[in-house]
Amino acid sequence: MEPLFMEAVFQEKIWGGNSLHSVFGFDLPSEKIGEDWAISAHPHGVSKVQNGPFKGQKLDQLWRDHQELFGNQEGDVFPLLVKILDAADDLSVQVHPDDNYALKHEGEFGKTECWYIIDAKPGAQIIYGHNAKTREELAQMIEAGRWDDLLHKVTVKKGDFFYVPSGTIHGIGKGIMILETQQSSDTTYRVYDYDRKDDQGNRRELHIRQSEDVTTVPARENTLNISENKQGSSAVITYLQTEFFNVYEWQVHGFLKLKKQAPYTLATVTEGYGKLIVEDKTYELTMGSSFILPNDVENWELQGEATLIASEPGKHL
Repeated sequence: MEPLFMEAVFQEKIWGGNSLHSVFGFDLPSEKIGEDWAISAHPHGVSKVQNGPFKGQKLDQLWRDHQELFGNQEGDVFPLLVKILDAADDLSVQVHPDDNYALKHEGEFGKTECWYIIDAKPGAQIIYGHNAKTREELAQMIEAGRWDDLLHKVTVKKGDFFYVPSGTIHGIGKGIMILETQQSSDTTYRVYDYDRKDDQGNRRELHIRQSEDVTTVPARENTLNISENKQGSSAVITYLQTEFFNVYEWQVHGFLKLKKQAPYTLATVTEGYGKLIVEDKTYELTMGSSFILPNDVENWELQGEATLIASEPGKHL
């Protein structure tokens, strides 16, 4: 009965930078690291366990061979993926398919996701939604390159939270670091990439037909019903409870005691330092620490001054 601490998997990106080192202290393999796949069983980047009897084992292997850790959940694929993204430059404008489209055309889950803004430079913006009223108008605006008319931009700040269901046109802007919780999928359809070129002078592939197929038109308003449960100076903020995942912020100021409410729970430290206590055993937490609390962990306590983003499988699982 102990947490599974996961080893970071780093992804080099054209828009990446060095902030995962300067902010979190990660030892990065290059100066263009855009993503830390903190908890992942996706074949494009599988996390390994860092501690305990399963040390060195990959998460996809644990899901397959040790379902007791996850409450004997159905499904061949571990359903969630947690990332930290460092946008040193603008990401492409993109959209993700839902499960039906992705399974038919890509052979994997669709991609619904959400973002917690870890930090943002003053004035930093995301693209979140679009202004087209019909599919015909969407196609016309994309064809004409009327990006200022089409795309809806939102200025963000540290601590903001956004729900990004499949079908939502979106893009993370330069100068933003986020914690992303998503379905375990790596299917992205690029709508626009600012006409930039890679190191070989080539423009990255766009996916206009697929983007027009899967974009929700007109854009849907994703209203959040955020609630807070105080525990002394600490608190649990509930951001989302969806069919795919439930997402929380654990604000630790002194101590925070929590109980299991799902077959397993994922968590990442986005700020501060502290301790995790499970069954009288203490584990040090630093910025960027990511762990899974398996099914046999019924209660745990957090101590220190820290912010963690936690998630668990949604109700349909």
